This record gives sequence, structure tokens and C-alpha cells, in this order.
Amino acid sequence: MGDILHQPQDPQNPEDLYRLYRSLSEQLRDQMVHIENDKHELEEQLGKRILDLEARNMELREQVRQSEADKRYMETQKIRYEREVRKLKSESEQLRSPPLIIGTITDVIDTNRVIVRSSAGPRFLVRSSQNINPDDVKPGVRCTLNQQSLAIVELLPTSFDAQVYGMEVVDSPQESYTDIGGLEDQITEIKEAVELPLKRPDLFIRIGIDPPKGVLLHGPPGTGKTLLAKAVAHETNAHFMRVVGSELVQKYIGEGARLVRELFDLAKKRAPTIIFIDEIDAVGASRTEANTSGDREVQRTLMQLLAGMDGFENRGDVKIIGATNRIDILDRALLRPGRFDRIIEIPLPDVKGRLSILKVHTRNLTMDDSVKLDEIAALTEGKNGADLKAICMEAGMFAIRKERTSISHQDFLLAIEKVALDFNRHRLIESEGAMFA
Repeated sequence: MGDILHQPQDPQNPEDLYRLYRSLSEQLRDQMVHIENDKHELEEQLGKRILDLEARNMELREQVRQSEADKRYMETQKIRYEREVRKLKSESEQLRSPPLIIGTITDVIDTNRVIVRSSAGPRFLVRSSQNINPDDVKPGVRCTLNQQSLAIVELLPTSFDAQVYGMEVVDSPQESYTDIGGLEDQITEIKEAVELPLKRPDLFIRIGIDPPKGVLLHGPPGTGKTLLAKAVAHETNAHFMRVVGSELVQKYIGEGARLVRELFDLAKKRAPTIIFIDEIDAVGASRTEANTSGDREVQRTLMQLLAGMDGFENRGDVKIIGATNRIDILDRALLRPGRFDRIIEIPLPDVKGRLSILKVHTRNLTMDDSVKLDEIAALTEGKNGADLKAICMEAGMFAIRKERTSISHQDFLLAIEKVALDFNRHRLIESEGAMFA
């Protein structure tokens, strides 16, 4: 532009004018090219700057989003920690608070006043908390008492002796009726008396009779009484409780009767229930003139057992199976109908029964073709199921001793001789001990 301004102001020659025009045109075109180039450069710089700003904006937005997420997480953590702090403070206050006294409600005066007996023994007239439902406040209910005012703080659930809880059979036995040989009639009777009332009570309602309440199994030792009870526990879906008669006899006065009462209360609560009392003669022997305090305590326990089996209160859907090998010493009140409606004898097996028992015990044994179970059954006269099982085990031990892969008939013969010899030696030791006693 400076060159244009310095051109002659009044050219007179047309050629000079033409040259001036061309010079001005070229200069103007060059200026336009420069301006266009500068414009492109400026647009590129502005575009790049805008892209950088947009990327920076996205980065800042992502940082803001992350910051908001971190803020929400921190607020959530703060709320959780505050909740844990409150919980820990509450637990700390509970741990610092004095313990409550355990008592039992003996009488209800009105909705606010009750008579309780503390664990120490004295009785007090106290007030109950307003948070306790008045309908739940009944005589015999356990409760907690404040140490200072002895006011009822809360009611406790019904509790049973730990020994009673230990009588429950949690894992069902693996024995079934197929594991019992030679007792087909006894199995039929116990099915009718125990299983049928639990599975098909409509049959008894249709006929109009009450189902049997209890079954007593008696017979020599080793004939399968306990095994039969295990099979009943395996086949039924009812709760099964097992107790040995000697467990019901306690040291202090009233403890055995309380244990029997709690046993029947828990069985009624878990109904349908089957109670199996093994060796019932330990607590159910005939009542005679008691000479010692221990004899009197056993008789008190027996009377509580008689009341629980068939007393004033209906025990509900609870069946009882008793087992003993001394039925001759049982009390007559225990044997009457209503307590044990069926008395099933488990005798020593005959030849057919021994053969059936041998088939049960040998079905998993590896035997050769020389074994004749019918001959073994004939040679084991007077043996019970436990003896036959011991004979099968000893026969297997003889085969192992000789490093054979199967049991032969000779092994069974040697086992019969060995078991008979051990049994006779045991009887000799017992007779000598009795003589010197």
C-alpha cells in the first residue's frame, strides 16, 4: 500500500497509467493472497485452540463427575461409620449395664403387678414393663428382673434342660427294616403300632379306635431290640428322641422327675415325636419298700414317667418305644394298656431266623461256593443276632489271616468254635466273680 501511495499523483502518459494500473492490481492481488493465507492460518489456529478447549472441558467434566462420585461414596461411608459407631456405643452401654436377675412368675395380681420368685429364692411383688404384652404374663413364665427395682424387663422363652436337648436324634440312623432278619412278625406289629398312626391317622378315625400309645420290646440281649428302634427312626419322618433309663435317674430330689417332665414337654412341642427309652428297667423296676433315699428318688422318677405316659394331660401325638431284657422286674403299672398297648417279644431266632440274619450279615461279604449258610444256621443253635454278626466277622478275620481273597465254609466253622469258646470263657469268669463276691 505504501508503494501505491508513492506513485505519481497526476500521470499524463496513458502507458504510465496502464503500468500504474497493473502495478496496483498486482500489489492488490498479492495483498489479497497474504490476507487469505493469514485467514487460513488464523482459522487453523482457532480450530486447534477450540479442540484443545473442548478436550480440556471434557477432562474437567470427567473430573467433576469423579469428584461427585467420590463425594457420594464418602457420604455413604460416613453414614455407615456413623451407624457402626452408634451400634458400638449401644453395645458398649449394654456391656456396661448391670446384669439382670432371672426369675419366674408365680402369680399375676393385675395387668401391672405380678409376684415373681427370683433365682435366689425369695418372692417379690413387682411391676412389669409397659412394653410387655399383658396376655403373655402367665404363671410359670421365666423373666428378667432389674437389679434395683426388680421390675420385669422382658419375658424369656421356655427352656429345657441341656440333657433333654441331647436326647434328640439329629442324624437319622442308617439301619432299615431290610437290615433286620428273622423278625418279620415283630416288624409288622411295630409298623402298625408306631408308623401307621403317624402316616395314616384317618384309618383309626374311620374305625373309631384310638391308636396305640406305646410299644414295649423285650427279649434276651442281642436279639435286635435297639436295631428295630433304629429302623423305626430311619423309616419315619417324625422327631426321634433316644434316652437310656439310667439317664433319668438323678442325684438330687426332684431332678429326675423334672427331667422326665421336660422330656415329654419337648416331645409334645416337636410332635409328631417318637421317644425310645432303652433299658427301661433301670427306672421302671417294681416299687418296693424303699430303704435308701436313692431308691425313693428312683420311685419318684418312675411315678413321673407313669404320669407322663398316661396321666391327666393328653401327651398328644407322641409315641413311646421301650426296650428291656428284664421284663420280669418291671412295675405292673408300667405294663398296663394305655402306657404300653403292645408288648412285643423279641425271642432268640430259630433256624429260619438265623438263616435270614446270616443272609443280611453276609450280603456284602466275599464268599466262595463252598459256604452253606443253611448248615451254618443249623450249627448255631441258641445264638442271637449279635453272635451271628460276630461269627461273620471272625470268619472274615480267618480269611484275612490266611491271606485269601474270599471266605470259605471252613472259616465259618472255625469262627463258630471260637465265638462259642469266648462265650464259655466269659461265663466262667462271671461265675468265679460271683462266687468270690
